[in-house]
Amino acid sequence: MDKPWLKNYQSGVATDIDMNTFQSISEVFARAVGKFSDRPAMANMGKILSYAELDANTRHFASYLQHTLKLPRGSRVAIMMPNLLQYPICVFGILRAGYTVVNVNPLYTPRELEHQLHDADVAAIVIVENFAHVLDQVLARTPLKHVIVTGIGDMLGFPKRALVNFVIRNVKKMVPPYRLTGHIRFLDALSIGSRQAPDPVALGHDDIAFLQYTGGTTGVAKGAMLTHGNIVANMLQAGAWVKPVVREGQEIIITALPLYHIFSLTANLMVFTELGALNVLITNPRDIAGFIKDIKKYPVTSITGVNTLFNALLHHPDFKTIDFSTWRMALGGGMAVQRAVAERWKEVTGVPLIEAYGLTETSPAACMNPLNLSEYNGNIGLPVPSTDIEIRSPDGQPLGFNEPGELFIKGPQVMKGYWRRPDETAKVLGADGFLATGDMAVISEDGFIKLVDRKKDMILVSGFNVYPNEIEDVVASMPRVLEVACIGVPSEKSGEIVKIFVVRKDPALTEKDVLDYCRENLTAYKVPKQVEFRDELPKTNVGKILRRALRDEETARA
Repeated sequence: MDKPWLKNYQSGVATDIDMNTFQSISEVFARAVGKFSDRPAMANMGKILSYAELDANTRHFASYLQHTLKLPRGSRVAIMMPNLLQYPICVFGILRAGYTVVNVNPLYTPRELEHQLHDADVAAIVIVENFAHVLDQVLARTPLKHVIVTGIGDMLGFPKRALVNFVIRNVKKMVPPYRLTGHIRFLDALSIGSRQAPDPVALGHDDIAFLQYTGGTTGVAKGAMLTHGNIVANMLQAGAWVKPVVREGQEIIITALPLYHIFSLTANLMVFTELGALNVLITNPRDIAGFIKDIKKYPVTSITGVNTLFNALLHHPDFKTIDFSTWRMALGGGMAVQRAVAERWKEVTGVPLIEAYGLTETSPAACMNPLNLSEYNGNIGLPVPSTDIEIRSPDGQPLGFNEPGELFIKGPQVMKGYWRRPDETAKVLGADGFLATGDMAVISEDGFIKLVDRKKDMILVSGFNVYPNEIEDVVASMPRVLEVACIGVPSEKSGEIVKIFVVRKDPALTEKDVLDYCRENLTAYKVPKQVEFRDELPKTNVGKILRRALRDEETARA
């Protein structure tokens, strides 16, 4: 294949990027805050920070880390918080000071938190007080030397700061007791840091910007080393892709996915900051009614999300009351976008739901559909600029068009490797620079890639491959179904059988209704043999349905 995807690039999208444009994320940030200093940068809970204010706060935080904590260059600094104004301040402050960001899921258990802090050898952490009790349980067994604690309302200004923090602590009782001897408050750290300018740090493409923890393609929790070069490359790639649609200094993007997740981190925070956009940070997107109220406050132009988030919005009666006249782009990733959701989204908003694909290991964008796509096409799109792909057979041989195999990716956005895990790195990153994704895909003659499924999620029924994505897509198209997940369960007769878990919109929906519909739309061996109705499905912190958890339940039950 001679990059057949290039012929279908949208007009105005470059086929390659120039890595010499920027040497580091800090250089990109410095350009943005200089160029858009008077523009609004971040909004949260009614408070807006300008690019100039964001710049000043990141300088103060960088100075505190350098001059007060005296962390050596390259130290790992963790952030454990939801989407708050403190998050971009910490990220850009840590990076401009010459350190590496370690994103931590705020919902981690003590065991998970202890593992990650140990594995990354973290020197300092910024943590929201709501989760400080979790750290308190493991602090003595971690390498942490410095703890910085912040309240949810800390950046909202007086008197709102005091009011919000009081309600969260004393009325809603959302801050369990903790001690954390020797910790410092975030606002005090900023105040101390403001007394001295940070030292400039020369950073290059090979410096590690993020240790982004992931189960990856092999299932073991490990830190993907994403360099400044990786993230800069992905910013340039995504920036080139959206260039025909976005306008510098005029975009307003809804950031509902947590910024500690690679999709939101790069797409929303990095790319749209470089564009001089206003990021509207949603702290609790599970509160759909409150989320919609936040959306209504701004003339939104863009939104990113996962299929379950878009589905939840569509099923709330207030969503249709939003003024969509300013909306220009909706980008779905993190999991497969289902046809029923995409078609309903276009019907309600008038804006197509564009599917993209990536991995933590690719910073994350690897493929995207053209933004001038008018209808859902079932593909994950075309490889982004300066990216090559191959579809390979189980024995590693390149396959032709429309032949299913494992998707391999090569480009400047592919990670440096897994932190202190050369064995795990060798499993997925070849000497030729291609990353094994663990995803099964096909490529058409015109270069569009269709994801078939995760290799490990594939179900083998009497020797036939069954892909859960296809089953879920069919069942989700039933008007009376809210959500669905599909797994394989052992069978003496056929090796495996298909089982689905369904969340109903209509309580009267029966197993017979579901199976009859499946028989009309699926080949016999793909039709589920078991249907289980549930009130909800297990999900990750970003709303991605966890098939693995369902498989584990079935194994335990067996």
